[in-house]
Amino acid sequence: MVKVGDVAPDFTAEADNGMEFALGSMRGRKVVLYFYPRDNTPGCTQEACDFRDLSPALPDKNAVVVGVSTDSARSHQSFKSKYALPFTLVADPERKIVNQYGVWVEKKNYGRSYMGVARTTFVIDEAGIVERMFENVRVKGHAGAVIGSL
Repeated sequence: MVKVGDVAPDFTAEADNGMEFALGSMRGRKVVLYFYPRDNTPGCTQEACDFRDLSPALPDKNAVVVGVSTDSARSHQSFKSKYALPFTLVADPERKIVNQYGVWVEKKNYGRSYMGVARTTFVIDEAGIVERMFENVRVKGHAGAVIGSL
């Protein structure tokens, strides 16, 4: 698991627009890198919309939001369009990024065990160092807490 003080692992992957996104291209800006389980599910939709609603505050903080899930770029494109999300969504269907960051974990629900994304947010500073980490995220109030911490 990536920890506060670590250099954020760089990655390049397909984004919602079909283009390659490289985390390293964001150097010089703060990055709110949030990992979420699935597009178009209630909690993930609420989290994305909360970040959307708070995005006007980001330019003053020299920050951007980037979402990552194991959904496809096509799914991200639809999700982004449906909810007018103003930030990049990165596709990780092969689970390389979620494994790199240590957020692909065993989960339990109703007595059933399965592997999935642990909802986690990393705040990465302008030099690419993990400045803050939000684990075991509860959606309500999360985006506000993250943006308020910048």
